[in-house]
Amino acid sequence: MQKQNQKLSETETLQPIPDRLVVLTFDDGNKSDYTYVAPLLKRYGFGATFFITEGLGFLNNKDHYVTWEEIRQLHEESFEIGNHTRHHKNINTQSKEEFLADLIHIDKRCEEYGIPVPETFGYPGDSRGPEAVEVLTEKRYRFARRGVGPEFLYDLEGGRGPAYDPDVHHPLVIPSTGVPGPNYVFDDLVWAIEQAKDGKIAVLTFHGVPALEHPWVDTSPEQFKTYMDYLRDKNCTVIALRDLAKYVDASESTGRSITYFP
Repeated sequence: MQKQNQKLSETETLQPIPDRLVVLTFDDGNKSDYTYVAPLLKRYGFGATFFITEGLGFLNNKDHYVTWEEIRQLHEESFEIGNHTRHHKNINTQSKEEFLADLIHIDKRCEEYGIPVPETFGYPGDSRGPEAVEVLTEKRYRFARRGVGPEFLYDLEGGRGPAYDPDVHHPLVIPSTGVPGPNYVFDDLVWAIEQAKDGKIAVLTFHGVPALEHPWVDTSPEQFKTYMDYLRDKNCTVIALRDLAKYVDASESTGRSITYFP
């Protein structure tokens, strides 16, 4: 389970960060990721990261959650599969050993299904502390995505967050610029995209389209299509989290901001 060296080689050159660069992420492995989201994104030529956990109802409720065969198909369709831990626990309540074991479990499951070992991570419930960042560093994760706090008030039903600024934020604590849910409206999406300029990047975090088991983080298919239509019409560059490596040198993290939650 070796990850590639994160250091840029002498022949690699970072691309300039374009305005309206958007990262799409989807947490928890909702069935709608496979049945609705991926086909729509593929039609629009958008990239995305699907963060997979075997927690929540993943193992027992296959009406609401994807199977590993479906996850493999998402990978085969060129979407990224990221690590969201085995149990989806509050990381701050786990020991380093427990957290590491949760990561390794998803790594192994990916290997079993011919999926690359994840190089990106999504914090479950946005829980994060110094030990979590330390473990991710030791495991050679390239990028990790958090939620909107502490800069913005955390709303369980959706809200705004800071744009990702590679000159400010540590690559293992990348903020979400928007977390759609019942309280998230079209104007919030427009606002998020407007932040993606002058070297800043909009990172969007979805939790199911719809999220049948967790309606408090739900986005309806109709809303989602409206959002994606807007990204298309604004000529946004829409990528997976891993593709930040084209624009950001993750090995250059000295002095970057690290925030913990709660």
